[in-house]
Amino acid sequence: GWGMSCYNAMVDAAAERGWATEVSDSIAQSAYYDTIISYCDLGYDLIYAPGNQYTDAVLQAAEEFPDVAFALLNGGEDTPAKAVNGNVTSLLPNAQQVGWIAGALAGLMTKSGTVAFIGAMELDTTLGKYNGFKEAAAYVGQQEGKTVSTLDVVYSGDFSAADKGIEFAKAMIDQGADVFFGDASAVDSGARQAIDEANAASGSVSIYDIAQPSDLLGQNECIIGSQVTDNASLVGLCMEAVEDGSFGGEVIYGTLQNGALSAGALSDLVPADVQEKYQGYLDQMVDGSFMQ
Repeated sequence: GWGMSCYNAMVDAAAERGWATEVSDSIAQSAYYDTIISYCDLGYDLIYAPGNQYTDAVLQAAEEFPDVAFALLNGGEDTPAKAVNGNVTSLLPNAQQVGWIAGALAGLMTKSGTVAFIGAMELDTTLGKYNGFKEAAAYVGQQEGKTVSTLDVVYSGDFSAADKGIEFAKAMIDQGADVFFGDASAVDSGARQAIDEANAASGSVSIYDIAQPSDLLGQNECIIGSQVTDNASLVGLCMEAVEDGSFGGEVIYGTLQNGALSAGALSDLVPADVQEKYQGYLDQMVDGSFMQ
């Protein structure tokens, strides 16, 4: 989910602008800095680090390599100012809106009135997505005449711990959760496996998952929709800035309003009337009237 979406964003943006790319995947946190430095030593113009967890390594490398540009996805608003050479840009999809997109659908689709969120690491962006998800699910539920509560967020501590996703999802299903959303990459995949198994055991698909950050409809039977982030547009803006010499020291935001955020296709498991209501809530998010 997350890793592939971020990789595709880089490749798509590079193809459009004629850039060459290279990738290192499944890196332990202890190896972030050394991996980044290896690309700096090879003379790469732009290092794209897909997550707030890379912040310390990026800032350290950016200080040592002032002529290299560093794009930090989900970087903090204050991170570019911390780069002494002004060569770091944060790419920041609006975490609250990401949560809203999933939370509104969860609020519409839950029958138990209990929904769940799974995280990997306790990042500010993950907490923002959780809070957005929680408030949108509660609000939409209220608008639809029902009470919707979100279980406390759980963290695996590792984006690759699919077994934790299985463990968390089973426990949350036991607590009554029937719609899931996550910000945990492979952990989310593990959760979907557990949801699919629970649905198979019951003989019907009655527990759902909402994917992110790309349109994953069809990957698992339980997926009813996706929150989609167009990271390619954000990476492309960084490449453009490198080319014209204006890169660094800013935050590039991704929102529903500028098209960087959207909702993906919906499953046939979402009734037509619910799909229509969902689109109405999405329209409210775009025009600024949601929850007002």
